[in-house]
Amino acid sequence: MAYKIDSNKCIGCHTCMGVCPAMAIVDGEGGKCKIDKTKCMGCGTCAAVCPVNAIEPDLQ
Repeated sequence: MAYKIDSNKCIGCHTCMGVCPAMAIVDGEGGKCKIDKTKCMGCGTCAAVCPVNAIEPDLQ
């Protein structure tokens, strides 16, 4: 299961980008982060470190 970032909550701190073992998180619009679902392993490491809880499982 991949994860997704809520761009309304993301503050662009890039903390998640530094911990992603799959390097699936990239810069998105406005300096906010975006997850490349084709690379995401679903480990949840990014969600665990997000200071504003902007990352959650993508249930679609």
